[in-house]
Amino acid sequence: MHEKQRRLGGWLYPFFACIIITPILICGCSHFQAGSSFKEANDLFAGHSYTASLNAYEQIIQKYPAASDRALFEMGIIYAYPRNEQKDYRKSLECFEKVLKNYPESAYRRDSAEMISHIDNVTVRDKKVIAQQTRIATLEQEVKDRENEIIALQNKIEVIEGELKRRHLSGPVFIGPASRVLIEKAERRLTLISKDKTSRSYRIALGGNPIGQKERKGDSKTPEGTYIIDSRNRDSRYHLSLHISYPNEKDIKRARELGVSPGGDIMIHGLKNGSSLVGDLHTEVDWTRGCIAVTDEEIEEIARLVPIGTTVEIRP
Repeated sequence: MHEKQRRLGGWLYPFFACIIITPILICGCSHFQAGSSFKEANDLFAGHSYTASLNAYEQIIQKYPAASDRALFEMGIIYAYPRNEQKDYRKSLECFEKVLKNYPESAYRRDSAEMISHIDNVTVRDKKVIAQQTRIATLEQEVKDRENEIIALQNKIEVIEGELKRRHLSGPVFIGPASRVLIEKAERRLTLISKDKTSRSYRIALGGNPIGQKERKGDSKTPEGTYIIDSRNRDSRYHLSLHISYPNEKDIKRARELGVSPGGDIMIHGLKNGSSLVGDLHTEVDWTRGCIAVTDEEIEEIARLVPIGTTVEIRP
């Protein structure tokens, strides 16, 4: 409020100095008749009792209609006065516009027109300043939001690095050909089992609609049941892939009863070619069409350890 008053003062204080003494110089007979009333209103204004002063001018308009142009003009001054904390530019303009419209012979027309021009300039300038301040506040908030996002990402990286370190330190020493592959959808985990011992575990991403049994082609669900690795494809669009023997007889029967195609091409594969830099971050979202995805380094290890014919159990 005080800042706006200083800006307004820079434009209007010199003008007010001239305007406020004008009524004394140009008042006519009717104004002399209302002289004591104007003095009372002016004294209230000088004493910073702006609301009381406005009320006094309203009474002058009712009691001395011939002096209404002066009363309106001085009310406009009070409504726009910089030190009036209740100032109202709109009401100030209305007073000056009434003088121009209703009193064509008034000695206050020229000053009223100048006041309208000055107030319009101040209003436009204030709006520009407010718009700039709003823009600055918005940019500051955006910077703060970006800083919070960076902090959140740094924390996430620390968690991932800790998980990688933990996995590296606690990983089993025994590595041999897998006799079984266990996929636990809820835990997002693929485990290689050899001679009833866990040899390796991997974090995985599933189909984009992971909950529940796969029923039909295109439902983006990862199937559940027992299958085998029946082929591998080194020329896949993804970095290596081991094909799972979905659909089995149960899957085909279920789809037939539903009158749909069961779909196929369910694989354990790496990342899409050219996306290896994503690394472990790919597991933050289920992004496949029903397959089981690991990193490129992990699919290379799995491919070495899992021969064709290995049993694959996929649990909910």
